[in-house]
Amino acid sequence: MTIRSDRDHGQHYRPRMACLKKVEAIVVEMQNSKNGVKASEQKLNITVIPHAMAGQDILAWIANHMKTTNEEAQAFGTMLVAYGYIYPLEDHKKLVLKGDGSLYRFQTPYFWPVQKWKAEDTDYAIYLAKRNIRKKGVLDAHEQEEYNKLHKWMNHKWDFIVMQAKEQYHAGKERKKPDRVVFDCQERAYWIVQRPPPRTHSAMDYGVDRHIDPNTEEKKTYDYYRRIIIYTQQAIMRSRVKSSVSLGAFVKYMTTRINHDPFLVPCLPSNPWQTDDDTYWELNRPSVEVPTKMTVERWSFSFFELLSDPRGRADFKIFLKKEFSGENLAFWEAAEEIKWGTAASMSEKAETIFKTFLAPGAPRWINIDGRTMGLTVKGLEHPHRFVLDAAQTHIFMLMKKDTFYRYLKSPVYKEIQKKAISPEPHNFSDAQLEHNARNRKPGIHPIIIWQQEQEEKAKAAAAAGPIDIKKLMANKLDRK
Repeated sequence: MTIRSDRDHGQHYRPRMACLKKVEAIVVEMQNSKNGVKASEQKLNITVIPHAMAGQDILAWIANHMKTTNEEAQAFGTMLVAYGYIYPLEDHKKLVLKGDGSLYRFQTPYFWPVQKWKAEDTDYAIYLAKRNIRKKGVLDAHEQEEYNKLHKWMNHKWDFIVMQAKEQYHAGKERKKPDRVVFDCQERAYWIVQRPPPRTHSAMDYGVDRHIDPNTEEKKTYDYYRRIIIYTQQAIMRSRVKSSVSLGAFVKYMTTRINHDPFLVPCLPSNPWQTDDDTYWELNRPSVEVPTKMTVERWSFSFFELLSDPRGRADFKIFLKKEFSGENLAFWEAAEEIKWGTAASMSEKAETIFKTFLAPGAPRWINIDGRTMGLTVKGLEHPHRFVLDAAQTHIFMLMKKDTFYRYLKSPVYKEIQKKAISPEPHNFSDAQLEHNARNRKPGIHPIIIWQQEQEEKAKAAAAAGPIDIKKLMANKLDRK
């Protein structure tokens, strides 16, 4: 009987094997006695640990050997710790490389990811039972939770697990104290990589199972050469653009968006993945009332960028109402709903779109050419997901070439630019970062976000619907 936990990744191969083999070669160079990282005996509490290294020495070696900056060396060193090639001796819960005097050791090659050892639940249960014996029942919160889960799932063989844990515990007590401490640190580092605490990124998480191994070479059959011939023929027929034109467009694109690239410019007020402060996410939510200056500036890059942002699209709707052309955006949104909606509601949505936007005398009739109108109306007799593509593209280009540029010059856009927020950068101390890490807020469930979006759509549809004047006047008379 095989019991898989919720942390079991279920991979039978390693998709990053080529990358890990290169990393392994660098780790072997780092362990070279002549040109590698300097290691010596270091005192940890009252125990002397052999072959220990300081974090600053590791960073200096990486920067010197790979000819990189300190920031790149820091990122590469953290990757080595995250994959378990180097493990910390002191703050073992944080899989990062600190550039100070913190002590680290090289992991035994037996525990390297390239060995393809699958982390079994039975081995993890034995490890937790052994720690429970050593700590006399005092485990960390997440370890205690995993211990209780495994005890419940593997109750049929728990006696065997406890027996194995006791045997390993008594065998470990016969070792010398430095060797015992080193082996315990190695085993603990392995399981922190394979079974990290909750809300912690795992470098070993490869996603869902795949039926095809991407590392295997495809057999060159008749169908393989046929696909190659078809691809080559299509590539020859494809129109070409001059390299100078394409490079100019690429440079223009990068120059325009350089301040919005999180790899080149830091996030404001701070990167939530580094500081555990979610102010950046709160300021850039889709339904935020007052957007940031960076968000408003991004709307002006392209019309597609404006429509992709729910807050920008809501602001664009306000401008279209003043221009008396809100039916164009409403039709574009309806076409998106029928394209990405459920198949069961497709016929009903197609009929509603025809009566609202395309039928003669429709309440929100759109202005498209006769040929596109004829093709669209004929296609709605047997609707499918892409039946409105031609009309949607026509409306999109109409708004992009005319309405979008008038919106950028309108008082509506200038008013939102004045109200936009420009957050100040956060300067957290080490103590504040530790406090933020301990008080992480749980994320909002996607179902709750979806329900909020549905409620907003329902409110918008009710506001855009026809108003019953008689009912409104009757309510006023009743109140009087």
